[in-house]
Amino acid sequence: MYEKIKDLLKKRNAILLAHNYQPPEIQDLADLCGDSLELSRKASQTNAEVIVFCGVHFMAETASILSPEKIVLLPRLDAGCPMADMVTAHALENKIKELSSPEKPVPVVTYVNSTAAVKALSDICCTSANVVNVVNSLKENEVLMVPDKNLARYAAMHTSKKIHFWEGFCPYHNLLTTSDVQKARQAHPDAVFMAHPECRLEVLQQADVIASTSGMIAHASRSEQKEFIVGTEVGLIYPLKKFNPEKQFYPASLAMECRDMKKISLEDIFNSLESMSPQVKVPENIRISALKAVERMISL
Repeated sequence: MYEKIKDLLKKRNAILLAHNYQPPEIQDLADLCGDSLELSRKASQTNAEVIVFCGVHFMAETASILSPEKIVLLPRLDAGCPMADMVTAHALENKIKELSSPEKPVPVVTYVNSTAAVKALSDICCTSANVVNVVNSLKENEVLMVPDKNLARYAAMHTSKKIHFWEGFCPYHNLLTTSDVQKARQAHPDAVFMAHPECRLEVLQQADVIASTSGMIAHASRSEQKEFIVGTEVGLIYPLKKFNPEKQFYPASLAMECRDMKKISLEDIFNSLESMSPQVKVPENIRISALKAVERMISL
């Protein structure tokens, strides 16, 4: 199957992207692995005509936003993101009207883990790695952050601005409790606890390191420590071990397994490349507005 997919990738002049949470066999096959925005940015800089995104729907949309001239394939259209679904464009429009006035506009900071339609209504986007810099770059003293309340609370720890939270969250990161962390620390007393900013605030307050998925890989690779408790989706343990075979990595909780991130199979990738479907294409009127919010972030 690997050889069949590689042949089709070459035939279609396609690049295969895999998020850090994807199954090991897909990460091993991919041309690029990483965080969602990182992947879309790198793919946009290649001469590939087709992007096969092994991730979830909003990630394929982001690839389409940054590479409108390329065909973007998402091998399973039903691979979605529950957190991204917790905010709609209509609901966000109403919230903006509620909070803002012509004299006092409240800018919208939108996590990249959101739909293109929501990004299009935003002033600027952010990632889990740059959220603090993004919030502090704005001149306004109040901001609205969507859709992740945990990421917003993390940002609020590092700014004097008033942050209005949207009541969204990642169901898997939100599962992690301080009790889970304590149990993991008891089992591995010498391990460094790394937590993703999508975790609850009380969990982040117990963390030795707070970082994005790529940030965790980078930290573990340069650290002299030999053991790590990983407070994010369990799929990240595979690339952590791959880059650091001499170190040990333990999941903070085995319950942190995203079903949507595990939907795509090798067969799905093959079928998608063979049929050139399903395609994800962001309408141009939405794409241009969403691109402005993404580019404003990148310019920082």
